[in-house]
Amino acid sequence: MPASVPPPPPAYAEPVPPSGAILPTSGAAHRLRVALLMAGSCLPILGAVLIAPVLPKMQDHFADVPGAAALVPMTLTVPALALGLLAPFAGVIVDRLGRKRLLIAATVLYAIFGTAPLWLESLGAIVASRALVGVAEAAIMTCCTTLIGDYYSGRVRDRYLALQTMCASASATAFFVIGGAAGSAGWRTPFWIYAVSLLIAPLMAIGLPKPTAATGAAAEDGESTDTAGAPKRSFPFRQLAGICGLTVFGALVFYTVPVEMSYLLDDLGVTATSVIGPATAIASAATVAGAIAFAKLRGAPGPRLPLVFALCAAGFAVMWLADSAPLLIVGAVLNCLGTGLLLPSLLTIAMSRLDFADRGRGTGLWTASFFIGQFICPLVLIAAESALGTLAAAVGLLGLASAVVAAGLFLTARRRVAAVAPLPQ
Repeated sequence: MPASVPPPPPAYAEPVPPSGAILPTSGAAHRLRVALLMAGSCLPILGAVLIAPVLPKMQDHFADVPGAAALVPMTLTVPALALGLLAPFAGVIVDRLGRKRLLIAATVLYAIFGTAPLWLESLGAIVASRALVGVAEAAIMTCCTTLIGDYYSGRVRDRYLALQTMCASASATAFFVIGGAAGSAGWRTPFWIYAVSLLIAPLMAIGLPKPTAATGAAAEDGESTDTAGAPKRSFPFRQLAGICGLTVFGALVFYTVPVEMSYLLDDLGVTATSVIGPATAIASAATVAGAIAFAKLRGAPGPRLPLVFALCAAGFAVMWLADSAPLLIVGAVLNCLGTGLLLPSLLTIAMSRLDFADRGRGTGLWTASFFIGQFICPLVLIAAESALGTLAAAVGLLGLASAVVAAGLFLTARRRVAAVAPLPQ
């Protein structure tokens, strides 16, 4: 018999991953993997903004239903509340049942719950279905972010976490436009778009590899990560508590411009949608630009956080003092450049503190913190506006709070540097 020779690599083999990645970062399989993770990350954004343009039509349809004035707006906000409350539990399930299996199941359920209002006649039942959409979103968002942490590490991971922010920001504007266009055919029509997840789920089953402890952490420390016989250890709550608390405040800062921009313009006498729409789009583009800048910056994001919050504060200050639409837009752009840097910075810091065995729960806690901040954002601003008299003053107060947070982070960093500095000889 001829001497044995190594068999040729299979046609579907992927190139060896570079440093900072567990899986390859080139080739068709990689592009499909990233596209699926980004598409999944956009589904909760779709749930948050898609039906916003048709709320007035829903209000008219259910005008005779007691409590409709409160229930109809809840159809938009209750998914975020459900997501914020349930994401930690989704994280526990992620760590126990596996990321991929839960992601595929949640993506299918997202379509079922999302399209339910097409057939439901009761407003209460529609609100309940929207809460179930939030349950599915909690699992989807937690799984997608956890998988990014499993598949990649180092600067590669940072780049894809920034890409996640970019896709979420860009998709919010796109979904608002799509929802408005679909809503012209009736308030139920936009709910058909939730069925798109039925196309994504089979692709996830095919294109996403199942992560293991080895693929999820080998590139992190270069050690064996077989956890079968490893002793149990406590979850790092203390390491995550500070960043999760900061994330709640960061979400307040992040969502202020998208939520309140139209009202601030209205207070300046600008009511034309031909102006409000482009102004909001410009601000969203600034968020994307900030995320792109994050992906290109080198070094750990922690030391930059004081500057990022200071940039957000400067934007709020300009918005507070603005007496014209152009100046308001300038302030919004400054703020959104900061928030584009802020979100991936907070997420990267949280992910850096998690091992594979804890990544699902940790990501769930971070996701819960962010979406709780999103949910309470309009409530906080309404309360501040009631106390101060104007929405602009409420935004100014949030800018002051951002400046205080920036100063606090800066001083904390200075103390840490002083604590580890060598004593003079």
